[in-house]
Amino acid sequence: MAVGVSTGYKVFRGFVYTGLGLVALLCILPMVNILAISFSEQGEVAKGNVFFWPRDFTVDSYRVMFREGAFLRAFGVSTMRVLVGTSLNIVLTLLMAYPLSKTAKILPGRNIFMWAMVFVMLFNGGLVPTFMLVRSLGLVDRFWALVLPAAVPMFSVILIMNFIRSLPPSLEEAAMIDGAGYGQVMLMVVVPLSMPAIATITLLSAVGHWNEYFSGLIYMNRSSNYPLQTFLYTMTAQRDINNLEQALAFAKVSDRTLISAQIFVAMIPILLVYPFLQKHFVKGIVLGSVKG
Repeated sequence: MAVGVSTGYKVFRGFVYTGLGLVALLCILPMVNILAISFSEQGEVAKGNVFFWPRDFTVDSYRVMFREGAFLRAFGVSTMRVLVGTSLNIVLTLLMAYPLSKTAKILPGRNIFMWAMVFVMLFNGGLVPTFMLVRSLGLVDRFWALVLPAAVPMFSVILIMNFIRSLPPSLEEAAMIDGAGYGQVMLMVVVPLSMPAIATITLLSAVGHWNEYFSGLIYMNRSSNYPLQTFLYTMTAQRDINNLEQALAFAKVSDRTLISAQIFVAMIPILLVYPFLQKHFVKGIVLGSVKG
């Protein structure tokens, strides 16, 4: 009987591993295909001969993409946006989530703030009013227009708030008995214990800032201020050819090879960061969603 159970378990585990392996291949093979296309000659790509290995290896797509330093400048804008925007998201989220984790007795008007927060999660002012507000604040064509409109992500606030409410109240009470105030409790007790949830919102914010391109289109007038995703979008939508050298460079690539190179380079930073935060991601999501 024990042998039968053990054998069945091994068979079941084999099916699970096989299924997970197939899912992993479905995620990895498209990226391998994009990489192969980016290093292939445009004629081979047009014929449909490129799958998971480059044909007629060339780096012309990368030469076009890195021309005149425009790509590196946009990469720098996006990197700064991720660093500043994510830091701002985390600080403001913690400052808002910690008070809201208290009861209405401790924080008068808490329920009003909660209803207001839920309302702005479901509804927003719309594109035109938001643009008018950004313009009235003098932020058009400025870096802060990329980070301030989304400085307080409501989903992250709720996630952190629920995580803080799941912590044992005795820890905070012990710190206050020792003379700590609310600010000291948040910095020395709540923040260290909330690292899984903080890692989760850090990943969400970083990925959101890195992949977002639309705000660069509507808030930036000069292409030198574009973040990376906006730069890649405009580079594909409208090719800026100013001289014969650029024309010859574009003649060696196609839209498909150029887009593949752009996609591959743009996803490298996220692929490098995600493995280090993945172990905290599921734990933060689960523990931050168990209380209302």
